[in-house]
Amino acid sequence: MSLPRYVGRELDLFAQAGNWKRYWSSFVVEHLRGDVLEAGAGIGANTALLKMANAVTWTCLEPDASLAEQMHARFAADPKLRDCRIRAGTVESLKAEEMFDAILYIDVLEHIADDQGELRRAAGHLRAEGSLIVLSPAYSWLFSPFDRAIGHLRRYHKSTLRACAPENCRLQRMIYLDSAGLLASAANRLLLKQSMPTLRQILFWNAYLVPVSRLLDRVVLHSFGKSLLGIWRKL
Repeated sequence: MSLPRYVGRELDLFAQAGNWKRYWSSFVVEHLRGDVLEAGAGIGANTALLKMANAVTWTCLEPDASLAEQMHARFAADPKLRDCRIRAGTVESLKAEEMFDAILYIDVLEHIADDQGELRRAAGHLRAEGSLIVLSPAYSWLFSPFDRAIGHLRRYHKSTLRACAPENCRLQRMIYLDSAGLLASAANRLLLKQSMPTLRQILFWNAYLVPVSRLLDRVVLHSFGKSLLGIWRKL
């Protein structure tokens, strides 16, 4: 079976967004223990941030073989990441006996046509009490030329992301993140209509808007934001 190539060109660009990655990952790392699967790991830009001592094994699963090769080169240069397992494939290519304590979809689910089936298949590889973690772009009304250019099929509301959850998983947390960034995304959707942000725009958002979101998100009780985080536990 031939594997798909990733159509987006934004991975290296968003790898510069360290503030943003540290922010959303602060809600995730406590759930990463034992054997961890990072589905759609891309170029591995999130792995170094997420891989903590509680992770016994870390498997990066990436459908695009060329991106998987980039991960091999990146991880070989980082002692912390050299023991990561890198696989070119999808959840469907896993063996039935391969089981994990946490499975991550970081800005991945919106690329998958059968999102509900994808999470159901992922839950089949999740041990009891394991964590299923999804971070995705929020609000269908924000769907823009940028979303289309990088292969997004949708953006999520709480109701639509809940509808994707496997029946054997219990919701632990669902919150919106980056309330200040929502304004920038709205400006692009309504005014700029860019198919790709510039590096300068990414650095501005990361340096100035993300710190505002860290404060504002708490004030508004995570009731809105440009991204949506869902965390489930396997029953």
